[in-house]
Amino acid sequence: MHLNVLRLFILFLFNLYGLSAYASFTAFESGQVRPIAQSPDGSKLFVVNTPGNQLEIFDVNNGSPVYTESVAVGLEPVAVAAYSNNQVWVVNYLSDSISIIDVSTSPARVIKTLLVGDEPADIVFAGTGGNRAFITTAHRGQNSPYTSSSNPGELTTPGIGRADVWIFDATNTGSSLGGNPVAIVTLFGDTPKALAVSPDGNTVYAAIFKSGNQTTVLHEQVVCDDSESVPCTIKVGEVNGVGKLPSPNPKTISGQVSPETGLIVKYNGSQWVDELNNDWSNLVRFNLPDKDVFAIDADALTPVETDSFLNVGTVLFNMAVNPVSGNIYVANTEAINEVRFEGPGSASTTVQGHLHEARITVINPVNGSVNPVHLNKHINYSVSPAPAGVSDNSLATPKGIAVTADGNTLYVAAKGSGKIGVFNTAALENNSFTPDSANHINLSAGGPGGLLLDETNNRLYVTTRFDNALSVIDTGSATEINHISLHNPEPPSLTAGRQFLYDARLTSSNGEASCASCHIEGDKDELAWDLGDPDGAVITNNNPISFIATGAPFHPMKGPMVSQTLRGMDNHGPMHWRGDRSGANSSGIAADALDEDLAFKTFNVAFEGLLGRTGPLTAPQMQAYTDFILQVMPPPNPIRALENTLTTDQQAGSDFYFGPVSDQISNCNGCHTLDPASGFFGTAGLMSFEGAIQDLKVPQLRNMYEKVGMFGLADVPFNNSGDNGHKGEQIRGFGYTHDGAVDTLERFHNAGLFSFPSSTARKQIVQFMFAL
Repeated sequence: MHLNVLRLFILFLFNLYGLSAYASFTAFESGQVRPIAQSPDGSKLFVVNTPGNQLEIFDVNNGSPVYTESVAVGLEPVAVAAYSNNQVWVVNYLSDSISIIDVSTSPARVIKTLLVGDEPADIVFAGTGGNRAFITTAHRGQNSPYTSSSNPGELTTPGIGRADVWIFDATNTGSSLGGNPVAIVTLFGDTPKALAVSPDGNTVYAAIFKSGNQTTVLHEQVVCDDSESVPCTIKVGEVNGVGKLPSPNPKTISGQVSPETGLIVKYNGSQWVDELNNDWSNLVRFNLPDKDVFAIDADALTPVETDSFLNVGTVLFNMAVNPVSGNIYVANTEAINEVRFEGPGSASTTVQGHLHEARITVINPVNGSVNPVHLNKHINYSVSPAPAGVSDNSLATPKGIAVTADGNTLYVAAKGSGKIGVFNTAALENNSFTPDSANHINLSAGGPGGLLLDETNNRLYVTTRFDNALSVIDTGSATEINHISLHNPEPPSLTAGRQFLYDARLTSSNGEASCASCHIEGDKDELAWDLGDPDGAVITNNNPISFIATGAPFHPMKGPMVSQTLRGMDNHGPMHWRGDRSGANSSGIAADALDEDLAFKTFNVAFEGLLGRTGPLTAPQMQAYTDFILQVMPPPNPIRALENTLTTDQQAGSDFYFGPVSDQISNCNGCHTLDPASGFFGTAGLMSFEGAIQDLKVPQLRNMYEKVGMFGLADVPFNNSGDNGHKGEQIRGFGYTHDGAVDTLERFHNAGLFSFPSSTARKQIVQFMFAL
């Protein structure tokens, strides 16, 4: 669809949110991937202005950027690449498009818009003559052939890749309105992001963004109850449970019985095991190969995948290639979600301050070796708070990477540290370096993300996202010599509060942990964590609950729960899956539970209990964080048609959603309030007691399409029997419900709790939920 029509549609969606207080700007917090490029002759610098929806152009003939002009592009640009001195391509994350800009004219202008898959993230030119453009996108979207109204089955098909690389001939992008790709290469992963090119230009490397770490969760009903002997019978005709929750597993706390919960297990190369090394393999009905980085033949008549590399990391932010050795450097973090519990860990394990380890993984594409290198090996995670000086030597959330032409020096932007790490590549590859702040370049602003190295002028250019600006580094003196603000339409409340999401130096004691460790760019890491606390206390539940007067108290041993997005929390009441972060916690007044400002501020205890900070944020700091995060919104749904119509199946699902009683008490909308004009997207903030072992808050339903990719579940009493065989290789270890234990929406709706007139009606409600 034409870019102007797309913009009108996006503005229509903005109006649906009903956020009149922030009508002048809508924040999405899209993550930049390749925000800086330079013309081949070195005379011009191109910088994406993500919140401003434009490309900024600078003259840099003398190494000092001088602003010349801005070019309006699509919504939320996150990457840019120069095809030639005269032409630049910009990746528009929210518009699902590529803006091709002629920079030889004055003023520069967009000469063509290519339409691609959902959430395009990065772009490189490779192949013969560098004439092919490679663009990463999700395996869905209104422009994608894979999740169109005529092909809805892709969303419910097991064992397929959901990571696409669109490839265009830069010399002939096609005659159709949105361009004609040469090919679309689908990779066996869940949404790609970063790209890199081999020194000879013949191979393109693509990295899966949130690629997982071979962990999954066992359904609560396959873990033996604490009071039962081991093994225990799960269900007639099904295999036996092999164990119960490892200790500590207190029977009661403050007289309240601990709920039965699921258990996170990790694949060790041959078996799915828990922390006691119990083998649960018979109860995991799929495999997770954990393919993270892929090689694509850029020169082939039809580009194809030629290789893949496993176990690179959990969240892969960016990549670069050593121009001499050809080794691939991947900036990533590795989650420790197989370890249970938050809090001090006085009688148990804990992830306090130890959530995602910041790493650079070195891949040798010749021999296939994958060597993860922890950037913060100086941290002793058993000591919390960390001693003075530890944080100074840490690098958090590694993002952009740049390597010198001689291959000897690597620069990495640490978004959570406000500085640039500098490494000798040999010392990095053999892990002989010592973390030391003396090897860091401090910046005047926070949130560094993109890097571009200009060795001719001894410059390193850095984008700083906290303030939407460009820093200029003198690589000879390793100091910042200039800081250039870009036009920023964001209100001051966004720029003032953003640091509390990302800044690990401010929010933890070891300088590695931050909220963004798990809530990637304000979203989620696609994992479950057991953040129960054996040392914790039972909390009274004062939240309003559907159909009954009061709910059960919140027990500290809550079990595994999937990371939730922080986007779109405003107007949705209490927070967390159970609603245990509630404005009613302190006041005891049920009406305060629906106050999101009060609810979010109850997270302040997590800075100490989870991140390992010495004490909470101050009240003004927590208010600034709250003001920031409640403005951040999720992107528009990529499954629903751009003109906001429903397919035949989606419409039939909608009719059922608002129609007959489906759970013996009400219809779907009776609990999952869907009223976009009033700001309700599946929840009005109330609690529910239906079906689960613990009372849960009714969750929002806006990101169901993002959770597709786990197929295979053992037969458990909660679901009606059927289709419980092993499903082979899949791309995700976590699916639906609070703990991610249910693999598909169709299986969830096949629970005995629900009443559907036919299997067709069940499939139709699933298609409607994907389009919410």
